[in-house]
Amino acid sequence: MRRHRFDSPGIGSLVTFGCFILSGCGSNPAPVAVDSSESVAPDSGAATPSNATTTTSETQPAVANTDSATVPVYTPTGALTSWHRWRGPTASGVAPQGNPPLNWDESTNIQWKVKLPGYGSGTPIVWRDHIYLLTAVDTGKMPEGSPPAADEKSASGGGRGRRGFRMSTPTPKTEFEFRLLCLDRQTGETVWSQVARKQVPFSGHHPSHGFASSSAVTDGKLLYASFGSYGIYCYNLAGELQWELDLGDMQTRAGFGEGASPALHEESLVVTWDHEGESFIVCLNALSGEEIWRQPRDERTTWATPLIVEHEGTAQVITNAQNRTRSYNLADGALLWECGGQAGNPIATPVVKDGTVYCMTGFRGYAVYALPLSARGDISDTDKIVWKYTDNGPYVASPVLYDDLLYFTKERRGVLSCVRADTGEFQFENQRLPGFEGLYASLSAAAGKIYIVSRNGTTVVLKHGSEFEVLATNQLAEGIDASPVIVGNQLLLRGAEHLYAISEQ
Repeated sequence: MRRHRFDSPGIGSLVTFGCFILSGCGSNPAPVAVDSSESVAPDSGAATPSNATTTTSETQPAVANTDSATVPVYTPTGALTSWHRWRGPTASGVAPQGNPPLNWDESTNIQWKVKLPGYGSGTPIVWRDHIYLLTAVDTGKMPEGSPPAADEKSASGGGRGRRGFRMSTPTPKTEFEFRLLCLDRQTGETVWSQVARKQVPFSGHHPSHGFASSSAVTDGKLLYASFGSYGIYCYNLAGELQWELDLGDMQTRAGFGEGASPALHEESLVVTWDHEGESFIVCLNALSGEEIWRQPRDERTTWATPLIVEHEGTAQVITNAQNRTRSYNLADGALLWECGGQAGNPIATPVVKDGTVYCMTGFRGYAVYALPLSARGDISDTDKIVWKYTDNGPYVASPVLYDDLLYFTKERRGVLSCVRADTGEFQFENQRLPGFEGLYASLSAAAGKIYIVSRNGTTVVLKHGSEFEVLATNQLAEGIDASPVIVGNQLLLRGAEHLYAISEQ
């Protein structure tokens, strides 16, 4: 049942906002399929991307804030000094005005460390002096008059693998509070906490994530948060609810759960709904929550957050999915272009530069595609593709695009490659990151450095450039799936239980 509530009579005078995914979906971290039969391709030596061409006629996507000529997407005034959406101020994982520490551990350069209520792997966002993040808190209470629990197999959404082991957690029997938190960036103290919804979840989730895997987004005036099946919510920055919307229940593959974050452009909020039912993409009026357009999608479960970018006067919504990468016209939802060839379970969010968008996947196959924003129609297997590579690509972590270099990992491993964004030419390939034990967090960058975080709490800091050079390896006491957030001289890392603020002390 769809629910829509408006709580603020003055909302019409307010302006809008800005993504995940899973494992970070957001990433935040995306739920990862546990497939015991999966075969992993061995690391290969340097290779040349097929169909490599260079596009010279493209113009750079529109820049909304002239503080940085590298910003390719809608960026509200003041956002370059914040981290207002899933992939940061430039939507590429780069903080153009950031300069966080090079070294830290549990006793060095820790500005503060606070324990968070509940659990969530969604990456926090920052607007100036406040941090916003999602969490889900198990109250331990069963609702009054609750019906008898369904049998475990059906309750888990059929989440069993080929060898009979469970691939998702059992469906909870107790109520969860789906909360949005606001913390003070200088002290870590809670400014406010709002319970968006309280209910018993209707399914489990992948064991490696939970019910709060997406990131919020803001334009500095309104704040948007998606708990997926448990509602889309709009608050003002004081934590007052403006509107909420229920889009239904998502049936994810094997009961793995949800994680894609919403994307914002001016007064449009876009949500993807790819699942095992009738998939769709919907554009909402960000001020009111009213639906502007909706398009059906021939896709199964994905966890990739959409990217919205302006190019030659048209705002495009770019979605990465298993069957097709697609671009929709933000104004009316019309399909502009599409391209097949991706691998399974897409999670990584696209990045864009100089009229080219980069989409990638790395589960049961590899796909790293550079596609022109000027395309129209179906460009699968055509010379319209700028370049592509089919022997590498990340499963969960989104890439970082810094200056002219595109960095991405391989599958879930601590293995890094770097290519020139314009030609696809490898600068280095399949370099192993020291101390890594699996990777969900997306890559971040600032001040000539690349920050990459492992699930075991290790962070490797690399020198930005065409040669692989490790500057530092840092260790914290708990695992990290959420992606690094960089604002000014501060680095935020969300661990399994705590949020760390790291800065020079």
